[in-house]
Amino acid sequence: MPVHLTPNAIPAIVGGDVNLKPLVQILDIKHIGSSQERYRLLISDAVSTQHAMLATQLNDRVKDGSIRNGSVIQLIEYLCSFVQNRQLVVILSMETIIPECDIIGNPKHFLEPDSTAQKIQPNINLQQPARVSNNRYQPPPAANVQDFRPAVQPPYQPPSNYKSHGTILKNEAPARIIPIAALNPYQGRWAIKARVTAKGDLRRYNNARGDGKVFSFDLLDSDGGEIRVTCFNAVVDRFYDVIEVGKVYMISKGSLKPAQKNFNHLKNEWEIFLEATSTVDLCPDEDGSIPTQQFSFRPISDIESADSNTILDVIGIVISVNPSVSIMRKNGMETQRRILNLKDWSGRSVEITLWGDFCNREGQKLQDMFDSGICPVLAVKAGKVNDFSGKSIGTISSTQLFINPDFPEAHSLRDWFDRGGKDAVSQSISKDMVPGMPKNEIRKTISQIKDEGLGRSDKPDWVTVNATITFMKADTFCYTACPLMIGDRQCSKKVTRSGNRWQCDRCNQEFEECDYRYLLQAQIQDHTGLTWVTAFQESGEEILGCSAKELYMLKFEEQDDARFDSIVRQRVFNKYLFRLKIKEEMYGDEQRVKITVMKADKVNYAAESKFMLESILKPLR
Repeated sequence: MPVHLTPNAIPAIVGGDVNLKPLVQILDIKHIGSSQERYRLLISDAVSTQHAMLATQLNDRVKDGSIRNGSVIQLIEYLCSFVQNRQLVVILSMETIIPECDIIGNPKHFLEPDSTAQKIQPNINLQQPARVSNNRYQPPPAANVQDFRPAVQPPYQPPSNYKSHGTILKNEAPARIIPIAALNPYQGRWAIKARVTAKGDLRRYNNARGDGKVFSFDLLDSDGGEIRVTCFNAVVDRFYDVIEVGKVYMISKGSLKPAQKNFNHLKNEWEIFLEATSTVDLCPDEDGSIPTQQFSFRPISDIESADSNTILDVIGIVISVNPSVSIMRKNGMETQRRILNLKDWSGRSVEITLWGDFCNREGQKLQDMFDSGICPVLAVKAGKVNDFSGKSIGTISSTQLFINPDFPEAHSLRDWFDRGGKDAVSQSISKDMVPGMPKNEIRKTISQIKDEGLGRSDKPDWVTVNATITFMKADTFCYTACPLMIGDRQCSKKVTRSGNRWQCDRCNQEFEECDYRYLLQAQIQDHTGLTWVTAFQESGEEILGCSAKELYMLKFEEQDDARFDSIVRQRVFNKYLFRLKIKEEMYGDEQRVKITVMKADKVNYAAESKFMLESILKPLR
């Protein structure tokens, strides 16, 4: 059966027609060795040939053999761009029509007509056809030249957008609006219309080339494509005050470079860098076709297996909010930290760490709502996964927080929580989950810790105990700690007084004020026995309800012993679900089993009754 390629397809594509969707044939495929894997094609319409570049998302078509030399394909989405003064067709989307076919016609390389002088090329002897060896296109030999007549190309009609407008110079043609997903560095003029979904802070830097400033913002278009835009130095002055989150802009004349995945979480291999000639124009949001935000929520249970530093979206119900505390970063700057917890219907809860302005802005609002008896829905856009002693989510500069947002996922979560989800048992994946430990909660009594020899193997044992605090050592409840930050973690090593300053041997720095962190020793008891446990910073805050620094100031600076004793007494003889880490450690020449409180939740009696009932009925099923 004869195969008919689209007539005049190559001249039409080169001329700018992107709506033709032609049938063409692949004559050659060549792998281009570069930092990024790419394939260059030679395509034909049976008369003319043209070089093309395959978009990276289509590389698998070559690898799995869907396209090869001789394949007939239909171009669905494509652009024609200048690369190193050569025209190149960039194939964005295509379909394979015939996987393999003999070479059709006697195609020659297409030369675009010049406006001042027609190009002359030798007329090749048509008695010497193009050779096909192993289905690879080889041009006919150039030795048989009969004369030098002009090569006649089929006439090409320009697309309707340019008809009746007279001659348009290449650099004066209006930039065509394309989807963000179609952007690539091989295009010439382009424009995108998109909404700003996030705007980063203005940051200053210093390197070998001097001082500078930079800021970035994220864009979302009507097709769901996302990309980050970055501005440096003088370009910052032009656009920083212009860009507003939620507004729609037309952007063109930027350059595309590979996205720096260490700093860019968006699912796009490119990033736009605006330049002195770039344009950013505000557009009216007439039809609202561009969404205000795009989420890709992950259940909290999925975060258990997520890699550290992964950037993801999560949504849940706020079930606890801790006070905001001051933290000293390693550069000597002070910042704020606030910890809260989310739960969802996956049966898991996760710790969310708010940093900086998030603590006093959204964090304080969440605190006020929770203190008034409201458990709000919180959506976290672009949170960073940490895996220090369990999995948690921390805010970064591009993070956005949405409290009780108005979209379906939030409404479904609220409905689940109000219909009984608030009483559902959830297991925390933060601070008490480590690689290799079982994901299911292991309940033990205090007597079982000793009877079963827990903690004496190579790895620690993790158990949950329902017990009551019967005594706390109130005289040595905290220690002086280093407030400096190492990465996104506080140093927290014990510091010593050096004159009027504090000194950290680990950081080899001195500072005027230290931090105070819990080192709380308590006795807990259940119906089988009692034992001593140690609670550090976060678990100490969960037990006592305030920071170690606040309690230290109350006892030693304000010397308000009555209020201090009242806080401690209120916590004694309360029941908690203690998540315990049990590990044998060496103290001097003696091996001792150390029991550390990783989490302390006040007993929810409805949920606990349900758990006990399930435990009773389980063996009967």
